[in-house]
Amino acid sequence: MDNNSTFDALTGKDNYFEDFEVGAVYEHARGKTVGEIDNVLITNLVLNTAQVHFNEDLAGRLAQKQRVTFGGVTASLVIGLATQDTGENALAELGLDKVRFKAPVFHGDTLYALTEVLAGEAFDPAKAGRPDLAQLDPSQVGVLRFRHQGVNQRGEVVFEAERTVLLKRRSFKLARAAR
Repeated sequence: MDNNSTFDALTGKDNYFEDFEVGAVYEHARGKTVGEIDNVLITNLVLNTAQVHFNEDLAGRLAQKQRVTFGGVTASLVIGLATQDTGENALAELGLDKVRFKAPVFHGDTLYALTEVLAGEAFDPAKAGRPDLAQLDPSQVGVLRFRHQGVNQRGEVVFEAERTVLLKRRSFKLARAAR
């Protein structure tokens, strides 16, 4: 990542709904080098049978000459890197859209995450279509839409997606269960 960037930083703050401003871009604090175990273990655990992810011999005979990290691993790592800032006060994941894998990720690549705040809106339980969220007080939560990008150590965008999250407002109070 460019150490001279003028991105906002959130890591270490509370990160409630009202802390995010539409249009703000955040460069998240951590990077993650993709190891062989990240790719091969997860690829096999989810029963992905595309050999280019775990067959070194086959991958070595293809154009890239090495195994390619499964896109599900790439997406999980990038969203995970962004979650310390964008999910610390999340109550529910509402959507993941416009997912694009823009370049291959290989073992040894280091991923970084950037997030742009696209939209913020009041929470409408009826619109959410989630009966499990109906008990929430709309004045205590809000919906944010983020665009996450994964960038490798060469500055290439390898992943992007839009994620919609239900976040607590500072006023949030958890209702006590009836006894």
